[in-house]
Amino acid sequence: MQTNFSLAQLADAAIRDSEQILRKCVHCGFCTATCPTYTILGDELDSPRGRIYQIKDMLEKGGPPPETTVKHIDRCLSCLSCMTTCPSGVHYMHLVDHARAHIESTHVRPPADRAVRDLIARVLPNPRLFRLALLGASLGRPFRGLLPKRLAAMLELTPASVPAPSHSDRPGVHPAEGPRRKRVALLIGCAQQVLAPQINEATIRLLTRHGVEVVVSRGADCCGALTHHMGKEELAHAAARKTIDAWTAEIEGAGLDAIVINASGCGTSVKDYGHMFREDAAYAAKAARVAALARDVTELMDEIGLARPVVETGQAVAYHSACSMQHGQRIKEPPRALLRAAGFLVKEIPDAHLCCGSAGTYNLLQPELAGELRARKVAAIESTQPQAVAAGNLGCITQIASGIGGGDGLPVLHTVELLDWATGGPMPDALAGRAAFRQPAARGA
Repeated sequence: MQTNFSLAQLADAAIRDSEQILRKCVHCGFCTATCPTYTILGDELDSPRGRIYQIKDMLEKGGPPPETTVKHIDRCLSCLSCMTTCPSGVHYMHLVDHARAHIESTHVRPPADRAVRDLIARVLPNPRLFRLALLGASLGRPFRGLLPKRLAAMLELTPASVPAPSHSDRPGVHPAEGPRRKRVALLIGCAQQVLAPQINEATIRLLTRHGVEVVVSRGADCCGALTHHMGKEELAHAAARKTIDAWTAEIEGAGLDAIVINASGCGTSVKDYGHMFREDAAYAAKAARVAALARDVTELMDEIGLARPVVETGQAVAYHSACSMQHGQRIKEPPRALLRAAGFLVKEIPDAHLCCGSAGTYNLLQPELAGELRARKVAAIESTQPQAVAAGNLGCITQIASGIGGGDGLPVLHTVELLDWATGGPMPDALAGRAAFRQPAARGA
């Protein structure tokens, strides 16, 4: 693609990087076949190719973009399916992140839109505020039908009850069982520690059982991904720097073999820290070192090897590969291989490359499109007739579970919860009382 940036514009590092990305696009249109929003809307402007044209025009002209451009960029899920498809290696993730930052710094949104975005950006990454907000939201759930669509969508996704804080999320060291094979830091996450503390608990049990010492570092809780993908760079970088500092202290102290992340959306961002801080003299080297150590929990477990299961499993599990897992990090086989090693029958979901509609804050900001994508994903999952659904990202778990329904609906769990149970951990609460998941007896008993 031909570009027309001035020399003055190209003096800016972000513009230089985006220009190189734009020049790689050859207009082939392969990306349109795998883009969820284009699949639904059929509008070229809601395809990666169409958005690339709009971003090019916006960045070349500079200044505030037109409302139509903002609308179509906002509709992008950042699912990165287009990057998996693209034969030319267009790094769409960096391009759309730059576009969102430009929109955030130049475009004045309507007051209601701005208020909702600011609320999300301030509350979700702050566990204390998020917990208080969820407790307050429980009072508003009965009246969600009377509220604007976005607020109603937020209430729809809030849990009926909020779990108590977990001891596993407190700063400290969880020693390995038996000889120590590795020492790792665990990102406990901001929203995850509030909504699903059992995921971190299962992760720590699984790792320590396999000879891994797990460190929960003070200050390393939010990676900045949620605000980064909203274009709020100042908030995102502040959170990332705090986390980088916490992990750097561990690296330079007792040392780390890896930084383990059990939310693939966070993992994609942490692995990109080197790019995020490439122009920051104080953080470039530290960020690159942290990014090089980042591993999804299934990557590390695949490297270590799963211990022999002690539970008779065999249940059919539909594995949902989050977009940030399969497209962002290109991790495909390890989670499936681990589930099979644990004895589960792994079911492949039709159109697995398409997003479930969670996409960070997308299901809060674009509830209608997110709802349609969720319905498609749930139908695809149910077509495999599984007995449970496994995923490696909290946002996907929450999104899919809200479409399948609670109570007698299919249980939707994190992959590590199933691996932990199969290798000696407690049965996940989501499986308790279900006929397909009887209380196991130890093998050989």
